Amino acid sequence: MTIEELIRTRRSINSFKSDKPADDLILKAIDQARWAPNHQLTEPWRFYLIGEETKQSIVELNAKLVGEKKGPEAGQKKRKKWSQIPGWLAVTVTKSEDPLRQQEDYAACCCAIQNLALYLWKEGIGIKWTTGDIIRDQEFYDLIWVDPAIESVVGLIWYGYPDESPVSHRKPVEEILVRLP
Repeated sequence: MTIEELIRTRRSINSFKSDKPADDLILKAIDQARWAPNHQLTEPWRFYLIGEETKQSIVELNAKLVGEKKGPEAGQKKRKKWSQIPGWLAVTVTKSEDPLRQQEDYAACCCAIQNLALYLWKEGIGIKWTTGDIIRDQEFYDLIWVDPAIESVVGLIWYGYPDESPVSHRKPVEEILVRLP
């Protein structure tokens, strides 16, 4: 695929086939992700490849959190859905006391996740980048062995072979472009 095709066809995947992509493909994607632009070469990203045991603990934590907020039936539904997701990564940003640097580093991590997504899409692997309540929960930080005083979670990345790929449309450039004199 050309870069244009990759950018235009990559979508967030909500339904994955059960087979998990090989770790070597994920490591290659992380290798490409780290080439994202980052101010002063801070390389603020950290990637946590989540294994089956940690995944199950996260699934249970999310089911508990959803169950407390929306009831046990909703928690059980989330448990079932999340248990079927084949691959999991967490991406964090190292914290900075400088608010501008923190913002720049967060943006760099977002670029890195896009690089990851495009590389994986080229390999036929889709992702969903989630930023739900769970990534702000202290117990989640404990499960992935991250100290929230040092790093913040940018997202939980699910990956796998797409069961279905949604179609999406964008506004015409004329609707989002402002020409200045």
